[in-house]
Amino acid sequence: MALDKSPEDARPYIERASPTHPALIDSEHVVAHRYGIINISSVVWIDENGRIVRPPLIEYGTNMFKDFHGKDAGPHLDQVRAWVRTGALPMSREEASQSQLLPTRDEQLARAEFGLAWHLWQRGDREAAQRHFQRAGELAPHDWTIRRGAMPIQGKDPMGPDFFDLFREWMEAGRPDYRSLAQERRGDRR
Repeated sequence: MALDKSPEDARPYIERASPTHPALIDSEHVVAHRYGIINISSVVWIDENGRIVRPPLIEYGTNMFKDFHGKDAGPHLDQVRAWVRTGALPMSREEASQSQLLPTRDEQLARAEFGLAWHLWQRGDREAAQRHFQRAGELAPHDWTIRRGAMPIQGKDPMGPDFFDLFREWMEAGRPDYRSLAQERRGDRR
C-alpha cells in the first residue's frame, strides 16, 4: 500500500518492484487510519478470517536501507515464511491485542484534521489546508503517515530536508514505535 496523493506518484516504485499482487494507493489515508498505521514502512498481518494476528510494526522487505534505519529484515521475513509454511504466529492473540496501538483522542483529531486538510487541498484552498496539515502534525507528532504523508501533497520532497527534520525529531524523542507507544499508554515501560 502506498500513501501517495495519486497513483501516478506511486507508479514508478510499483513498476520497479514488479509485484505479483495488486497495489493499493491510499490517497485518503483510509486504510492507514483504520489499521492504526503511523509509520512507514509498516506491516500488518491479517489472517484469512480478516482478524489482525500481528498488529502494525515497523518492518522492511529488504535490507536496502538498513544502514539508515538499522533494522534487519531477516527476522521478520523468517516469521512470514514460518506463518506461510506452518501457520506459526510470532505472538499469541493476547500479545497481538496488547500490542495494538489504539489512537488517542488527539490522534483521532489529527486524522480528522488531515482529512479536512486533504479535502481543502483538493478544492484549491491551499492556505487553509496547510493550517490543518500543521495542526494534524501538532496533534500526532509521531504519526509519519500524517506528517510525512502531507509533504508530497504540499509539494515538499518526502525524502528532502523536511523529512530529515522529522527524522531528527523522531530520533530525539527516543525513536517511538508501535510497541513503545503501546507500552507507554498501558503504563508498563518494560
